[in-house]
Amino acid sequence: MSAQAARAPSTQPPILLREMVGSIAVLTLNRPAARNSLSVAMIASLHAALNDIGSDKSVRGVVLAANGPAFSAGHDMKELTARRTDPDRGRAFFAETMNACSAMMQAIVHLSKPVVASVQGIATAAGCQLVASCDLAIASEAASFATPGVDIGLFCSTPMVALSRNVPRKQAMEMLLTGEPVPAARAREIGLVNRVVAAGTERDAAIALAAKVALKSAYTVKLGKEAFYRQAEMSLADAYRYAAEVMTENMMARDAEEGIGAFIEKRTPTWRDE
Repeated sequence: MSAQAARAPSTQPPILLREMVGSIAVLTLNRPAARNSLSVAMIASLHAALNDIGSDKSVRGVVLAANGPAFSAGHDMKELTARRTDPDRGRAFFAETMNACSAMMQAIVHLSKPVVASVQGIATAAGCQLVASCDLAIASEAASFATPGVDIGLFCSTPMVALSRNVPRKQAMEMLLTGEPVPAARAREIGLVNRVVAAGTERDAAIALAAKVALKSAYTVKLGKEAFYRQAEMSLADAYRYAAEVMTENMMARDAEEGIGAFIEKRTPTWRDE
C-alpha cells in the first residue's frame, strides 16, 4: 500500500501520511522528532485531509495514527513562542492557531464517517484533545494521556472542551488541575478510550474496529453520528423530540427498509447507502 503526503512542502518529510486499507483511510501524523506536535501546518494538513475524505465515497472510515514514540504532544510550543517577538507579542497568531485547531477538531466530529484514534504513546494537551475528538479510540497498553498545561502556566482550555465531553466532570477536572498522566487502563475506565490492546497492535485493532463500522449502511452511520453529537447538547425533552424526528426520517430511508426486511427474512442486507 502506498502512502502519500498531505499538503507538506516538497523539500521536507511529509508531515501527514495517508493510505487506504480496504475502505479505511489511515492518516498518520509524521513529525516523530517533534513528538507529532500540532504545528500550524499539521493542523491545516489534517483539516484538508478530513475535508477531502468527507467527499470521497470510497472511504467508509478513518483511523488517526502517529509515527514515533509519541502520539502527539499537543501544540508546537516552539512555533508559538517564536511569535512572542511580533508587535502584538503573538496575540493574533495565537488566536489564529487556536481557532484553526478548534475548527479541525470540530471537522472530526462533523465528518460523516467514523474516526478511530490509534494511540501508541503519550497524547498530551491538544494531543489528548485530538483523541477525545475522535468517535472511538484504541490505546496501546503503553499509551498515556494528560492535559499538563497547568504545569507551565497555560491551562488546557481548548483540550478541556473535548475532554469534558468524554469523561466525567471530576475526572476531567483532576486531569486539568493536576496535569498528571493517566495510564491507558485508567483512560479506559473513565471513558477516554474504548479498548486497551497489547503494544504494537493498536493500529491493526483500530483499523479492524473502523472496518466493522464500515460494514454498516454509510447513510445510517452518517445520520446516527450527526444525531449523537447534536442531541448531546440538548435538554432531555429537546433531545427526545429531535431523536424522534431522526428516527422517523431514518425509517423512511431505503437502507432501513432493506435492513428491516433482511432481518425479518433472515438474510444479509444489501446496502445502497441511501
